[in-house]
Amino acid sequence: MSLNVFNNKHIQTRLDALILIGIYLSIFISSYVFFKSPFEFYLGYVIMLLLFPFFLGKFRIPSTFFVLASVFLITGVIHIYLGNNTPRQFIKIFAGLFLSYLFYYYVLKSFKLDINFLFRLYLKCAYIMGLIGLFQLASFIIGFKLGYDFRWILNKWGLILGGNTGIRINGLYPEPSQLAIVQAPAMFVAVYDLIGNRKAYYNRNYKSLIIIGCYFLSFSSLGYFGFLLAVILLLVNFGLVRYLLIIVPITLLLFNIAYYNVEEFQKRVDDTTAIFTTDKFELGKTHGSSIILYDNYNVALDNFKRNFLFGSGLGSHQTAFDRYSVTKHIRSYGFNGNMSDANSMFLRIVSETGLFGIILSIVFIIKNYVPRKEGISDEYWVLSNAVLTLILLFFFRQGHYFINGFPLFVLLYYYNKQKHDEDVKLLNSADKEE
Repeated sequence: MSLNVFNNKHIQTRLDALILIGIYLSIFISSYVFFKSPFEFYLGYVIMLLLFPFFLGKFRIPSTFFVLASVFLITGVIHIYLGNNTPRQFIKIFAGLFLSYLFYYYVLKSFKLDINFLFRLYLKCAYIMGLIGLFQLASFIIGFKLGYDFRWILNKWGLILGGNTGIRINGLYPEPSQLAIVQAPAMFVAVYDLIGNRKAYYNRNYKSLIIIGCYFLSFSSLGYFGFLLAVILLLVNFGLVRYLLIIVPITLLLFNIAYYNVEEFQKRVDDTTAIFTTDKFELGKTHGSSIILYDNYNVALDNFKRNFLFGSGLGSHQTAFDRYSVTKHIRSYGFNGNMSDANSMFLRIVSETGLFGIILSIVFIIKNYVPRKEGISDEYWVLSNAVLTLILLFFFRQGHYFINGFPLFVLLYYYNKQKHDEDVKLLNSADKEE
């Protein structure tokens, strides 16, 4: 199967092309903002604003959106009244969250819920991002600064030196960890294609190698975790019991290779383990990211204890941080940089939506997961597991609810399950007729 998704079937008008450009911008380009106050305005938002009037005139708003919005609206208003949130923070997150999901729902409707088409479009763009990442590394090696330092054109982008090559590549992403998250589904597919020499998605082995190579050259601890997660999901789908003796040695081998060869990874592991087991850290020595994660973990836990049922409302983690943070007085080190998003979507869900949000998230993931089954197209389980890799990485280390097109991936995960179930019913009906 080819990745040639730009065909007449799906792009018949300029509007179709504009929608696809909007998808690309919203998923892959989060390293440029038009302004940062009162909120960060990304390139992808421009397309959303242009298309919303058209979408609203063409499609209705699903009742599910109204139900969920009502729950979060009521909770949010109550906690604003109680002083656990501010109107500005709540409105910003509430509006951004539901408008983003509504926009991507309309995108899916515009392409008649062709999940496979939109996923393959993502894979094509991810491959291009992989090429940009390798170009960045090559430019660094030869000393071509404009080719490896994109701060001259992207105002929310960071140059991260380090790793075994002297630079941790992040391509057009703001930082290596974001590359690890957004490229995760493509990495899963690349591993899947290489393991069985299937060429089902990336029709050339070198494309899969470019995706995986770029992923590892980010030297991101989150990326290593994402790769391990992808391997485990693949092995689970091909028979966990049968491959159990392979999983443990491979896991230990990959961990040891990364731990003893990548200094950044080793320090992150050591410091994170130490701070969570001893509840102690030392400024200037303990890795900053480990302190931030630990701090937000404690803030989310304290806030959950006091608002365990529905949390303290969307956008309220920042208020909770000001109350419960152990580093709130150490501003010079920048530990408050993630006080609004908790540095982890799961921690943010715990803090802002409580038990209701936790159960909703877990049930959603389990209910819409598609495992591998004989006789059913591989496209369903591959897409499901690839997107699940991204969702779990978001839960672990990305607290922004709708950055990098996250709502689109959630909806792909959901509608992929719906289409899978429809196919299963058709097959069962056909078997009964025979």
